[in-house]
Amino acid sequence: MADKILIVDDDPAIRKLLEKVMHSNEMETSAAGSGAEALQLLSQETYDLILMDVMLGDMEGFEVIKRLRAQGIKTPVMIVSGRNEDYDSLYGLSVGADDYITKPFRPVVLGAKVKALIRRNRDLILQKPDVLECGPFTYNYSTMRFYKGQEELVLSTREAALMLLFLQHPGQVYTKEMIYEQVWGTRVAIDDNAIMVYINRLRGKIEDNRQKPGYIVTVRGLGYRFVP
Repeated sequence: MADKILIVDDDPAIRKLLEKVMHSNEMETSAAGSGAEALQLLSQETYDLILMDVMLGDMEGFEVIKRLRAQGIKTPVMIVSGRNEDYDSLYGLSVGADDYITKPFRPVVLGAKVKALIRRNRDLILQKPDVLECGPFTYNYSTMRFYKGQEELVLSTREAALMLLFLQHPGQVYTKEMIYEQVWGTRVAIDDNAIMVYINRLRGKIEDNRQKPGYIVTVRGLGYRFVP
């Protein structure tokens, strides 16, 4: 069975080119000219990979990615954009994209990257454990429950999203902006107080000593790091 690719781009000429490249690699394609159309198709059909433009008529491709990830759609996304700033690629990856290629691209390179990403995603699905372990903490993907040792952690939805972010990326420094984008789903009107409130609540539930946190460590002037 041929791999199925969803192409999301508001430029008909680019959509046609991408379709041609995918067909030359023996892949089936569907196309959407807007973010809303892409989300509609994704609610009705499953795909092996999404080729996503950043500048769409109705919304940014970044917003489409955030919405589909929020809906639990884990289809690999490769951003195909004429914008080549480092910020765009880093931001795209931070909101859930899996790869980034800039226009103009070499068709043979795009085809190879698409095949590699699909293959890697299938390998990860086969290898992915039901439980994520990080230090004394575990997260069960099937039951969506967190544990510290044998004790279950009762977390709110926001606390759970924050905890899962930390467990999946131990040792990484997260700025308040990054946390707000990942957990609150937006990068505008960052509420520093809300972030501090939820960090303190989570510390109260996971730390051995809330006054001297050892797991969620403050990185002065930057943000927070999870140290398992």
